[in-house]
Amino acid sequence: MGIQSREDYLRYLEADRRALERDTARPRLFGDEIWTFERLLRAIEYYETCRRAWYHRPVLMYLYTRFRLSSIRLGFTIPPHVFGPGLSIAHRGTIVVNSCARVGANCRLHTCVNIGTRAGASTEAPIIGDNVYIGPGVVLFGPITIADNIAIGAKSVVNRSFPEPDITIAGAPARQVRPIGTSRFYGDPTRPPVAPFHVLEGVEATDSPPFSGGPTLPVPIESPTGEIV
Repeated sequence: MGIQSREDYLRYLEADRRALERDTARPRLFGDEIWTFERLLRAIEYYETCRRAWYHRPVLMYLYTRFRLSSIRLGFTIPPHVFGPGLSIAHRGTIVVNSCARVGANCRLHTCVNIGTRAGASTEAPIIGDNVYIGPGVVLFGPITIADNIAIGAKSVVNRSFPEPDITIAGAPARQVRPIGTSRFYGDPTRPPVAPFHVLEGVEATDSPPFSGGPTLPVPIESPTGEIV
């Protein structure tokens, strides 16, 4: 569904803040460039869906200008309206995502990841579920589906669907290497990926209530060789 209201916008901002393990209301001037990028991404999504009047266009143009400069500085090619709430980008570095891809809540994303279409198609991109960990150097492409709570090992090439949830996949081409995925870090895989909270009327995004429970997203994942990635 994406951001369809101001309440959704605040929920996405708070989920991203939790996923990045930030404990301040706003990004710091230095050291929070990825968080700033994600906030600009959410602001663009909000304005494009909820603030479409002509007098909002200058603000949207300003946001896009800052967003593009931030994208170049960090090495990201991440379009709006792709990622659900709770996006956690581990490091700055090359990340390329096709605008037709769809990724659920609580995605942990590392450097040198490419999520694209199959050769000769411009719209056939992956659909990725909730609570998915994507390790460094992973390539996903084509009209494939990745279920919830799946961990994808570093440098994997994923070109087919994995409909079974809560497994670890790795390799080129990818295959299942472990019968458990990210649920060991999220707890019960059947619970909603983003804890609900109430947004008071008139409360700004920076005043969203703090998260009071549940695991945080940035966690180590063991590769099939036993390395921590």
